[in-house]
Amino acid sequence: MENSRNIILVVVLSLALLLGWEAAMNYLYPQPDEPPVTAEASMAPVDGAEVEHSRTGGLTDPAAVAKEVADLETALASPARVQIDSPKIAGSINLTGAVIDDVVLKDYAETTDKDSGPVRLFSPRGTPAQHFAQYGFLVNGQKVSDDAVWSADGDQLAVGTPVTLTYDAGNGLELQQRYSIDENYMITVEQSIANRSAVPSVVQPYGLVSRTSDTASADFFIAHSGPIGVFGDGANYDYDYDDLDDDGPASPQGRAEWLGFTDIYWLSALIPQDGAAPDATFRALGGKTYRADMIYDPVTVPAGRKYTTTSRLYAGAKDSTILDAYEDAGLQQFGLAIDWGWFRWFEKPLLWLLKTIHGLVGNFGVAIIGLTIIVRGLMFPIAQKGFASMAAMKAIQPRMKELQEKHKDDRVKQQQEMQKLFKEEKVNPLSGCLPMLLQIPIFFALYKVLYLAIEMRHRNFLWIDDLSAPDPATILNLFGLLPFTPPSFLAIGILAVLLGVTMWLTFRLNPSAMDPVQQQVFAIMPWVLMFIMAPFAAGLLLYWVTSNILTLAQQKYLYSKHPQLRAAAEKEKADKAAAAEAAKAKS
Repeated sequence: MENSRNIILVVVLSLALLLGWEAAMNYLYPQPDEPPVTAEASMAPVDGAEVEHSRTGGLTDPAAVAKEVADLETALASPARVQIDSPKIAGSINLTGAVIDDVVLKDYAETTDKDSGPVRLFSPRGTPAQHFAQYGFLVNGQKVSDDAVWSADGDQLAVGTPVTLTYDAGNGLELQQRYSIDENYMITVEQSIANRSAVPSVVQPYGLVSRTSDTASADFFIAHSGPIGVFGDGANYDYDYDDLDDDGPASPQGRAEWLGFTDIYWLSALIPQDGAAPDATFRALGGKTYRADMIYDPVTVPAGRKYTTTSRLYAGAKDSTILDAYEDAGLQQFGLAIDWGWFRWFEKPLLWLLKTIHGLVGNFGVAIIGLTIIVRGLMFPIAQKGFASMAAMKAIQPRMKELQEKHKDDRVKQQQEMQKLFKEEKVNPLSGCLPMLLQIPIFFALYKVLYLAIEMRHRNFLWIDDLSAPDPATILNLFGLLPFTPPSFLAIGILAVLLGVTMWLTFRLNPSAMDPVQQQVFAIMPWVLMFIMAPFAAGLLLYWVTSNILTLAQQKYLYSKHPQLRAAAEKEKADKAAAAEAAKAKS
């Protein structure tokens, strides 16, 4: 009766977990990830409507997507623009206000469709996806107007071809901004003021990044989305967009090494002049728009003199190799634009190993399988030792039962005698758990690598278009043949089913003796985990399925090396079955 109640409790708790999982997954993995654009969509988004953020960011409302396309066509048609063309980015600088408001990333497609255009990072002010950077001046306490039209000495900014923008501020003051770009995502801006008047002038250069939160990626506990920067000696992930709405402007303590906004894969960041300490602030501007700004201290420029500051702007992908290269060149903790967390010492080598294997095999799915084989191979000696220990435990089990019966009224003495027995027989009862414990940090590290590393974005394997996203082939839509997406609670894909089956098989081979309640728990657990893990990255499930298959092969091999362990496990199962039949016959 007691066992029946426990079994019912296990089933009820499992059902409660499954039913609650839909709400949790909708929060942690908002859908859709890549919204369709329909011709029938309204051209105007609903003001004040709650925006659904996708896992990777971007507009999710079809009306907003359609309006963005139309607004871009109008805004970018202006001839008053300097084109940007470098190996990794393209776009333009708006000469009205000297605003960098048009940036696309050449190396990254917006979707997995073959005809997809590149990812758009910057869009002009006023568009649904507005996101831009601007460098400018306060002259004698007055900001140079955003309507000021600057002149350019060239029509294209490229590597090795800088462009200088000039504006006559009147009263003998000439402002210049010289833009240069490297082969990656870094734009350098030299801001100068030449005072040709007869009196001194006070100048404050500034830089800002402004954006809407409507395009932000979902803020997850392992993937920060929102304001970011390094202040003093540490990276700051403390603020999100709601904090700025609720609490007002935020100015983190410590000198700003860099600051801006991050999504899961993209970064726009201001980098002040080396050695300078400008005021740095994050603020909400209303209407779901936000700004990160830095403003230098006022400087008096004497008559006939010129003053220059040099700042930088990073507008691009969070490629760990590129970020680390800038950090190695002196940009403090720039690699922490990716929120690796406390275990980055383990995650980054894991990513390096994945990339190295990929370089050999040419596919990240195969690379994940190769990584799993390497990890399990390294842990095989530990697993072998664990099985040997379990075999020894089986051999001394009769003596253990004798000690338990002999000292059943003295638990302390019982434990002392047990420890003495383990020591005499050189048995470690915990050694069988060690392989599983060692896999936990590996599993978590791979989870973060698959979720955070842009190297995994849009990487395909067999039927999977993106290993960093959930398995698209779900049972309810006949593995993609039917034109609809099931809710995450029912979106059980091929890999999730394989996970459940392989885990069930590994539990079936478990040599440990279990009471009926434990047996029921282990019988249910694989199918509960199948539902829980289905919305996770397909690459993570591929790792786990491969690991389970290797575990099955490993257990078969080790059983062949320790036949007494297999025989003892089968005898126990037979004894338990006979006891259960006898109890049933009596009732």
